[in-house]
Amino acid sequence: MAKQEKEPLNFVHQNAILCETITKEQRHQKLYTNYSVNPFKKIHVITGKPNSKHDTEEGEEDSHFKNVIKRANQEPVKKYVYPQTEAQEVGWITKPLIDIDRSDRRLHFFRQNTPITKYMDAAWRVKEQTENMN
Repeated sequence: MAKQEKEPLNFVHQNAILCETITKEQRHQKLYTNYSVNPFKKIHVITGKPNSKHDTEEGEEDSHFKNVIKRANQEPVKKYVYPQTEAQEVGWITKPLIDIDRSDRRLHFFRQNTPITKYMDAAWRVKEQTENMN
């Protein structure tokens, strides 16, 4: 009596089953996120010192300091007129030279993918990598 050969796993079907079970679980799942203070736990609150100046007094806003912080958070294109390094020269001018019409189907062929085809593409890549390593 010859043993029957096992069929190899179909990763796409396995992934579809897993996705379906996860969506069913999430559909019937209810999150309880009502937090409240435990009335039986003692809470120690430390108040500020009434005679200290820095706790009660509000200082003046330094406009120069605020401008320095704001400038530090800006992109290099907004900070400087010209690029400061060679690496900045690559992406300094981001405006395209000509306007692109994305609705023109003659020049733009967008990839049409579904979740199953994306997953199968990744599964084929993993399979090829494991075969190449052996």
